[in-house]
Amino acid sequence: MGPLSGKTVIEFAGLGPGPYAGMMLADMGAKVVRVERPGGQMMTAGVNPKYDVHNRGKNCICINMKSAEGIACAKKLIGTADALIEGYRPGVMEKLGLGPDVCLEINPKLVYGRMTGWGQTGPLANAAGHDINYIALTGVLHAIGRKGEKPAIPLNVVGDYGGGGMMLAFGLVCALLETQQSGQGQVVDCSIVDGVASLMGFFYSQLQAGIGSDERGGNMLDSGAFFYDVYETSDGKYVSIGSIEPQFFKELVTLLELSESESAEWMQNQWAIKTWPQMADKLEALIKTKTRDAWCDIFEGSDVCFAPVLSMAEARKHPHNVARETFIDDGDVWEPAPVPRFSRTNAEAGFRAVAIGADSQAVLLEIGYKQDEIDALLDNGAIA
Repeated sequence: MGPLSGKTVIEFAGLGPGPYAGMMLADMGAKVVRVERPGGQMMTAGVNPKYDVHNRGKNCICINMKSAEGIACAKKLIGTADALIEGYRPGVMEKLGLGPDVCLEINPKLVYGRMTGWGQTGPLANAAGHDINYIALTGVLHAIGRKGEKPAIPLNVVGDYGGGGMMLAFGLVCALLETQQSGQGQVVDCSIVDGVASLMGFFYSQLQAGIGSDERGGNMLDSGAFFYDVYETSDGKYVSIGSIEPQFFKELVTLLELSESESAEWMQNQWAIKTWPQMADKLEALIKTKTRDAWCDIFEGSDVCFAPVLSMAEARKHPHNVARETFIDDGDVWEPAPVPRFSRTNAEAGFRAVAIGADSQAVLLEIGYKQDEIDALLDNGAIA
């Protein structure tokens, strides 16, 4: 049983960071009840539940939020919960009659988690946005990419899932711990912009200290340094090298089997920034003489700080990931295993995501509805 066993979370279904936070809590043993609207939405269990990783381990009730009876049903559900997750624009839950004031009156110990891109306040609070916009506003997008090229888009892992979903899950757990002491619930205002700014703290510090530059592709960790970059191999694949520390860089030079004079030159030039472009050309030429697998035979497991650049399909089959059981693979669907790991109350991925509304009747029976009441709600379209 996971460390959050015994906790109940009501998640108003959305896309991206909210469901991801809910998945994290469900993986940790919380009972998560997903409230879906009739028909569901793009990229959810409405398409094919078995591929809907973010909704694994969650029960699903389908409520018509435009119905007075549906709202009453949602309120009763909220009264049984420890926490709530919603990811609508500011004011939407209030218009539904399910804002924090109402919900905390129903359930004074409720932790009310709000997931937005811009936050609940500020000039942009009510504007539409996506991950690319949030990371743009914090300097992240500007900082990622090669010198002289336009910014590179790092999927939506930095904003939606790093600055958003993970921060929301962290905030909810912190608030749940505080509630155990105070007996009072509270609102968690999780903004992706705020979360991403927190993730960038190290780089903001380096910039102000004069160690880092605001120029893309000119720093040690953004492809500016030849010893921290991605290189193409002879078979058109890629490897990553991150030999920052002197002892790791020395290992790189040793395993490259350079001549004595070349080795001396490389060791002298590691921190001679003006030589980095020329040294990058030399390392690029060397790496292109062998296949990716050949470089794996030479570097993998050493202190070079090396790894092959794997595709998503390849990643689940790498021996390290297999040994660590980083992915769950039942031969039909593969997905990331729950993280982090615990020595005693270890987390487990729950059942596959269920079809929208699959648990509507069971959930309502559990919170005290009688079967005839549920039948009436089904008949009038308040639930589905």
